[in-house]
Amino acid sequence: MDLQLSGKICLVTGASAGIGNGIARVLAREGVRLAITARRGERLEKLADEIMAETGARPFIVTADLMDDDAPEKVRAAVHEEFSGLDILVNNAGLSSPLDPLMADGIWNAHFNLKFTTVRRLTNAFMPDMRRRGWGRIINVTGFIEPAGTSPALAACAAVHAWAKGLSRDLALDGITVNCVPPGRIDSEQIMKKYPEGSPAREDLTTRQIPMGRFGAPEELAHLVTFLASPRADYITGTVIPVDGGMSRFAM
Repeated sequence: MDLQLSGKICLVTGASAGIGNGIARVLAREGVRLAITARRGERLEKLADEIMAETGARPFIVTADLMDDDAPEKVRAAVHEEFSGLDILVNNAGLSSPLDPLMADGIWNAHFNLKFTTVRRLTNAFMPDMRRRGWGRIINVTGFIEPAGTSPALAACAAVHAWAKGLSRDLALDGITVNCVPPGRIDSEQIMKKYPEGSPAREDLTTRQIPMGRFGAPEELAHLVTFLASPRADYITGTVIPVDGGMSRFAM
């Protein structure tokens, strides 16, 4: 199927590793004109070189810490100068947080700011451009919809789900869709550190929680993101679609 993505302009955040890295690669194979951003510029350079070798088109790199107050506007300005606009925004930056119902305010606020506030602010920076173009895609890579305990990162993801649902209503008539993709156990940098291949913890979690009996690959989540980013997904908005091998049991 031709996803009709060739020439579309996309920014992927958190692209230096794991899920964001996989999303960037899959989008590039569909002919998307890519901008990639993260804090670790050397990793972005490596990814850009590899995508260039595979596709013949080198992504535009924006090294930035999205937690900085001026980061959303700086990223928007850099992307606009390079491409004169944006069609697709993939909000993927984030870190997991420990489970603790009495976590200190500073830790709680930092995780909530990263997973919710920076997503909202970066989206708001690009929203006027998308409205003027009369077309856009906003895709948020979030987190578990059935938390195992109290986690500021996952509480922030729930906030993103509610915000994105409202935003999908606000932007539907502008030709802009807004969707969320919560990953399950995907082999990202963070997951591999916590659950190394062959470790008892990984085997136990796989047996107890994942009906498909394995962790996922970043590209398996990237394929859904790529479809949602395409004109083929024009009538899909306001959704939360997990990619988790069947881990979700109760949430609808």
